[in-house]
Amino acid sequence: MASGLVIKNTGNIYDVMDESGVVRQCKVRGIFRLKGLRTTNPVAVGDHVEFDADSQNDFYWITAVGERKNCLLRKSVNLSKQTHIIATNIDLAVVVASMHEPRTPLGFIDRTLILCEAYNVPACIVFNKTDIYPQKAMTAAVDARAMYEGAGYKVFFTSAQTGEGIESLRNAVARKVCLFTGNSGVGKSAILNVIDPTLNLKTSEVSSFNEKGKHTTTFAQMFPVAGGFLMDTPGMKEFGMIKINTEELSQYFPEMARLSHECAYSNCTHTHEPNCAVKAAVEAGKINSIRYRSYVNILSGEEVSVPSLLENKQEKK
Repeated sequence: MASGLVIKNTGNIYDVMDESGVVRQCKVRGIFRLKGLRTTNPVAVGDHVEFDADSQNDFYWITAVGERKNCLLRKSVNLSKQTHIIATNIDLAVVVASMHEPRTPLGFIDRTLILCEAYNVPACIVFNKTDIYPQKAMTAAVDARAMYEGAGYKVFFTSAQTGEGIESLRNAVARKVCLFTGNSGVGKSAILNVIDPTLNLKTSEVSSFNEKGKHTTTFAQMFPVAGGFLMDTPGMKEFGMIKINTEELSQYFPEMARLSHECAYSNCTHTHEPNCAVKAAVEAGKINSIRYRSYVNILSGEEVSVPSLLENKQEKK
């Protein structure tokens, strides 16, 4: 019996790094796969596992998965009633976004942050590719930074081309297990390559036809960097929201959670109730109105995305 860390998952094959740094290819037995698990992948990148050798083959069998301190989930693409584990045991989720080519909807960022809050994963936000932002996009990015910092999140401006903000980000992820996630084309792999040039991860240009990125990372993988691990995940064009209890949703917006105890009603939804501290804070400008609209849209189950700050700027002209 040996133990190790899952560093890569490609279908039914798991690369496990043992305590001596040797990587073993492992599989999961069917009986273990079906044992009361409602996810499409019972083992995920970041898991601490135990495994045994197969006496007749060159691979190993995962026999146990250690207790997880946290994880990130999303809807399974093909199985709507099941979820897919993106990664586990995460010290910091780095949500990479862009305000230009491609432009990341703020609703996408908010839904990702909600999942981080729901599963106890600390998060920060990176607005990448700042070297190509026109003035309107840069103004929108500055406004977005103020909005998310007001909510309590650390925000970085970075460029893999010029090196802007990379050293600050490198310091923030050092000696941690960090997951990088975001839409396709926002430059996750490019940032990782700059943080550690030995990684040499594949990158790709954004399609000029629809300004959407192409998938260059097709599976989750983690790399040892600066005393910790960096996780690269597949770009997600649409982040399937896990079902969240409506009574709990506001607790995953930190700026609302800080005020909810001041509301007149303990089960306040912050939409129509009188003497609501959250609504009062929105009206006073203490909670950003775009973040509040995002909350209301998600609460009501609407599919309409929250307008981006860039679109708001254009509407005012």
